[in-house]
Amino acid sequence: DVSGALCISQAWPGMARTIYNDHKRFLETYLTPYPGFFFTGDGVYRTSEGYYQLTGRLDDIINISGHRLGTAEVEDIVAHHVAVAESAVIGYQHEIKGEGKMLSYVFVVLKKDSGYTQETLAAELRELISKKIAKYAAPDYVQVTQANLVQKLG
Repeated sequence: DVSGALCISQAWPGMARTIYNDHKRFLETYLTPYPGFFFTGDGVYRTSEGYYQLTGRLDDIINISGHRLGTAEVEDIVAHHVAVAESAVIGYQHEIKGEGKMLSYVFVVLKKDSGYTQETLAAELRELISKKIAKYAAPDYVQVTQANLVQKLG
């Protein structure tokens, strides 16, 4: 069981070879972080059985109250809640707090028959994130939907 950055050791057909008018940026972004490997920008988890699970973009960073926070960090904590089947975290601009001020918004899909209400789960997730990261990281909004509703719509 190990987590890390997803890197590719061999080229494949159709692979990007540059960024238009900015080859230096291409080298710095994809080839310099892990010399000898192509850095995809994604995080990955490998189980002891050898299965791989993409954990999200490593460069998805939001700035909340002057703190840089990876959305994957918050998603990982949310995913460990017993009632959560899936989650996603985004940052968005706050009109009242001014330009550059971000708030976090958490989308959650409940497991079937979890018994949680929106209010109860939102409160528990805010508390969990506050304890595991910090108070500033607690989401401003938590939007919850049921797994069975997603399946019907999907």
